[in-house]
Amino acid sequence: MGEPGREEYRIQSFDAETQQLLKTALKDPGAVDLEKVANVIVDHSLQDRVFSKEAGRMCYAVIQAESKHAGQSVFRRGLLNRLQQEYQAREQLRARSPRGWVCYVTFICNIFDYLRVNNMSMMALVNPVYDCLFRLAQPDSLSEEEEVDCLVLQLHRVGEQLEKMNRQRMDELFVLIRDGFLLLTDLSSLAQLLLLEIIEFRAAGWKTTPAAHKYYYSEVSD
Repeated sequence: MGEPGREEYRIQSFDAETQQLLKTALKDPGAVDLEKVANVIVDHSLQDRVFSKEAGRMCYAVIQAESKHAGQSVFRRGLLNRLQQEYQAREQLRARSPRGWVCYVTFICNIFDYLRVNNMSMMALVNPVYDCLFRLAQPDSLSEEEEVDCLVLQLHRVGEQLEKMNRQRMDELFVLIRDGFLLLTDLSSLAQLLLLEIIEFRAAGWKTTPAAHKYYYSEVSD
């Protein structure tokens, strides 16, 4: 995690001033306002879905750098506070910017995937992540391919971890997903395919069988 070359690549998507801020945060975190750094990363994640998929790696690198150089957790605290603010306003975000909403879900799942306390997933993020995924499994979201795609991608990424933290909520989430797949009449063909794939993926122990991979991914590519 946190290879310098990969961090450098991600930093290139920012303007010159912000690039310098992030480079300093990674090399000398005590020399910059780390709460500002957290806000910069969240803001960019809400606008850039490609970045939101990988921002957790950068956040992990900054947290490691701050811990090593300063023995503090200003950045992590600022990051979690900002995630909470956006989480509390998630319905407004979805109404205002469906793309920003998808970016937020992608980002918080990415953070959940990367951030650890004593090598364990952060309990503080379990319910917010579940709540976001439950929102994506509501009928109005399932009618939007971008939201279905986000739901399935995040379950591929963190579903198994989430299930270990709270099996009951995962069972409830998949009841919603199955009901959506079976009962909704306005699902696109792609949405139906993606939902069926994730149902089978979980049923197989969060693994894709060779036959399933051949079937689903040849269908998607077609």
